[in-house]
Amino acid sequence: MLNLAAAFIALTTLFTYLNYRLIRLPPAIGVMVGALLLSLLAYGLSALGYPILELEIQKMIRRIDFSEVLMTWFLPSLLFAGALHVNLDDLRSYKWPITFLATVGVLIATFVVAGLAHYTFALFGWQVSFIYCLLFGALISPTDPIAVMGILKSSGAPKPLQTTIVGESLFNDGTAVVTFSILLGVLMIGRAPTIGEVSVLFIKEAVGGIAFGLLLGYVVYLLLSEVDEFQPSVMLTLALVFGGASLAAKLHVSAPIVMVVAGLIIGNHGRRHAMSEESRRYVDGFWILIDEILNALLFALIGLELLVLPFTWMHVAAALLLGGAVLVARILTVGPGIVLIRKLKPGPNPVAQGTVRILSWGGLRGGVSVALALALPLGPERDLLLTLTYIVVLVSILVQGLTIGPLVRSLYGSNPAETEETH
Repeated sequence: MLNLAAAFIALTTLFTYLNYRLIRLPPAIGVMVGALLLSLLAYGLSALGYPILELEIQKMIRRIDFSEVLMTWFLPSLLFAGALHVNLDDLRSYKWPITFLATVGVLIATFVVAGLAHYTFALFGWQVSFIYCLLFGALISPTDPIAVMGILKSSGAPKPLQTTIVGESLFNDGTAVVTFSILLGVLMIGRAPTIGEVSVLFIKEAVGGIAFGLLLGYVVYLLLSEVDEFQPSVMLTLALVFGGASLAAKLHVSAPIVMVVAGLIIGNHGRRHAMSEESRRYVDGFWILIDEILNALLFALIGLELLVLPFTWMHVAAALLLGGAVLVARILTVGPGIVLIRKLKPGPNPVAQGTVRILSWGGLRGGVSVALALALPLGPERDLLLTLTYIVVLVSILVQGLTIGPLVRSLYGSNPAETEETH
């Protein structure tokens, strides 16, 4: 296992270096492009009768449990690191668009994508029951703007837009995982649950996650206030993430929601009132570094997964149609939702000009979608949905991720004003 981890980290470091020196794309996207190029090189060598590189990479990737690694190690850390640097006052200022997109928006997207996927599967002659269409809608609904956030900041996107995207990304993973879990339970028991059963599961996962996150964050906040050295401060936050995620799994509450809530508490109250200046500097630096490293590892893993997923050009064509369906669902969710919030919210509108366009095109899909697809029960439906999900994620990151920067610059230029939404 240690040899596997060492090989994967070394490979990811190579991709990171090559991107920095040669490719010069946004870091996460550049690493994934490097991994994809290596995958294509391995394919080419195999076609020429030299399969050794492909076989070695396949052996390495098959030994990595993508779903386990992401949901147990990567996602809790990434969500905590993201929440740690979010200003709670800013989040409150834009709470209405964030709340809508991270809750109602995820549910709308789930059903819209499911309906469009049902017709797409039939078009290609695949017999897929509607419950699997709903599961596909749920797993592909969470946005993953990790790769796009740096682009938005460097391109001059207004602060309200940045806050809205960050807030949505922090909370919609939890909503999507809860929705996916409910639908997966329906599939396993073979019947539609009652409203009461769904309500109980939602309260346990979502509300329980908020409550546990508050408890965990407050306990660690008290512990931080009792120490004045950076070493125990960093260790306490590290224990919060991995110990808290493990306890959340045991308690059957949403670990993503737990990490976001705890991260907001530590990042705001903990940093202001329970840490010295030295401790704040080390804690911030540590989690920024962890965030960058895990992003690189995650996107390298996505790029290398190409070698272990069997697919045909029919899968590629279907995935492109489904990618369009996902984008349509995003537009149908964001457009009316933002317009409604603008009309109903009294006082000055915090939604920046161009929000509908940026939120629609910037709604990248990422590793969470692949991890949830891997959690489906074994069978032909799982194989089909996993392959299609992977291609949709890949195209989303490459096409939307590489074009969102020019779109932002075309809307805001170099000196954007925090204007109202006039889309």
